[in-house]
Amino acid sequence: MISKSIKAAVLCSVILCSSCKEEPKTDDKLMTDNILLQEWEGPHQGVPAFDKMNVADVKEAVEKGMELQLKEVDAIANNEENPTFENTIVAMESAGKALNRVFTYYGILSSNMSSPEFREVQAELAPKLSEFRSKISQNENLFQRIKAVYDASQKNPLEAQEQRVVDLIYKRFEISGANLDAEKKKRYAEINKELSTLYTKFSNNVLHDEENYVSYLTKDQLGGLSEGYIKSAAKIASDKGQDGKYAITNTRSSMDPFLTYSTERWLRKQVWENYYSRGDNGDEYDNNAIIAEILKLRKERVGLLGYDNYAEWRLQDRMAKHPDNAMELMLKVWPASTARVKEEVADMQTVANELGDNITIEPWDYRYYAEKVRQKKYDLDSDEVKQYLQLDKLTDAMFFVAGELFNYKFTPVEEGSVPVFHEDVNVWEVTDKDSGKHVGLWYLDPYAREGKRSGAWATTYRYYTTFEGETNVLASNNSNFVKPAPGEAVLVSWDDATTFFHEFGHALHFFAADVKYPTLQGGVRDYTEFQSQLLERWLSTDKVINQFLVHYETGEPIPAELVEKIKKASTFNQGFGTTEYLASALIDMKLHLADPTDIDIDKFERETLDELGMPKELPMRHRTPHFGHVFSGEGYATAYYGYMWADVLTSDASEAFKEAPGGFYDKDMADKLVKYLFAPRNALDPAEAYRLFRGRDAKIEALMRDRGFPVPQS
Repeated sequence: MISKSIKAAVLCSVILCSSCKEEPKTDDKLMTDNILLQEWEGPHQGVPAFDKMNVADVKEAVEKGMELQLKEVDAIANNEENPTFENTIVAMESAGKALNRVFTYYGILSSNMSSPEFREVQAELAPKLSEFRSKISQNENLFQRIKAVYDASQKNPLEAQEQRVVDLIYKRFEISGANLDAEKKKRYAEINKELSTLYTKFSNNVLHDEENYVSYLTKDQLGGLSEGYIKSAAKIASDKGQDGKYAITNTRSSMDPFLTYSTERWLRKQVWENYYSRGDNGDEYDNNAIIAEILKLRKERVGLLGYDNYAEWRLQDRMAKHPDNAMELMLKVWPASTARVKEEVADMQTVANELGDNITIEPWDYRYYAEKVRQKKYDLDSDEVKQYLQLDKLTDAMFFVAGELFNYKFTPVEEGSVPVFHEDVNVWEVTDKDSGKHVGLWYLDPYAREGKRSGAWATTYRYYTTFEGETNVLASNNSNFVKPAPGEAVLVSWDDATTFFHEFGHALHFFAADVKYPTLQGGVRDYTEFQSQLLERWLSTDKVINQFLVHYETGEPIPAELVEKIKKASTFNQGFGTTEYLASALIDMKLHLADPTDIDIDKFERETLDELGMPKELPMRHRTPHFGHVFSGEGYATAYYGYMWADVLTSDASEAFKEAPGGFYDKDMADKLVKYLFAPRNALDPAEAYRLFRGRDAKIEALMRDRGFPVPQS
């Protein structure tokens, strides 16, 4: 998932985005005294001073950054010269550099290094940032200049990237209420302000529950857990002042392996309930009322623009175009996925009965008995596979793939030469293997810690653009692997290794970009996950398996028979994975199509899942009260389906590589991959870009084959 810091940087202006090329120095006191506003110095075109950032500087920096950007916007809007592409659109693309620098730090303090002090500042700034955005999106003079350039370009089209920028900016202003009358504009801005506060509160409530619901185990409660997991849990407990105990934190990276291996069923239930009740505990951190209010405000806001519901408004510029198309795709896959769940549950119940466990499969049993079935059906032990999945080796594997497909080389920077925000963060320089040309820097923040939001994500501190001179890329990946005890290897599951490759795909998308203007770095939500999902496929290629999957103690390559078992089991548990995801995506869409008047969120979730025929043995991947994709902002609202939309593209594109003479390392296919799928970002319509790569539109049949589901007849 792309990070909140990207969304924050984009949201700091509805339209404006900085090129990150530094502007001339000013004499303003804050520009020299507040580190968050200062131009980046040092090597590699300048880098963020992460080692000097301080929460105490945030409020002042954000407020000054907004002030500076509004001055720039006013200068553009009130320019007495006739509107042109240069004096209006290019000027807008260049504005907001100081605030964008601030939001680089803001994103880190929000996602990677959150604290109670920062959350107070964040809550105070949320409505102010909303007002700031409205002042830009509702600036009548500015919009009229944009409209004049847009209208002129419809008669006399501009160069391709210039035209794309104009079209995107005009459309974004239009769908953000630029054509509303004064009264409706005022209400539109008020709603945005209210929503900004609710989004912040939602996020902080989830983070509170992740930090405060920790399960502490004693030595006699560790049955089934691996030695590495136990050592890590002991260290986490010790760090929290609980020496002699073992901490299971309320994050997926801690919860998932515990539910898979722990023999203590009542503890599995406790850990499961802690995780899936985040934001839903009936206390001051409960999110249900917040969600209901968010839905009401979203519907009211799009009603001002003439839309029946939020989903219609949101999807108009996505690949799906309309919620009906998104629903059609999901409901084509849903019956096959739930039918597979029934088969999986039956297999698990059989194993439980054979073991003499007098139980009926419940949600906290699913992972545990699925692992037993995996071992029985495929003689495949996930814990055995983990012995060959070392984080350091997986990182090397990703670098190898990037070298083969993109011709990139990753070299660790000299220690201390690039500031980092935590001792766990490492930095590599990215260069072209042949020419040695500098491409950018890659930051990796791999471990879970207090104050870091759960999950995995990618972000960028500086995009590639050329309109004011060529800029390099500063990109990062962020994970929540459980930090090992000193001297221990970091061993991860196959699923976590896949996610690691996925997020690296986002980073490569940033590095490979070849666009002139900042606006073209934005993505179409049901397309931007495609590139990263596609990169996951290289994890299971022979070249990666044979070179980088080695035993963490002996260094021996993974046995061929174990690899064969992994490949045979590739469609195992697809019912679980597909259904838990689709349930969240369907709830997201149905919530935004429903009438939010007097809506009871818990009841709606429960009744909707019943109507869909949701299997009782598993939950949604993200239950509504902690569905941050959808309710901590708007990036994935009515767009969570986009992962499956992108999955159709991924499966279809994968078959193109399988059919190529050189397979996944075919040079011609790799060139087309970079040229049409990675480099254009949003400079090219996604559907057109995919057709240039594949020669046709993607087909759903490839997805069904990938998951081992029955292939529908055309």
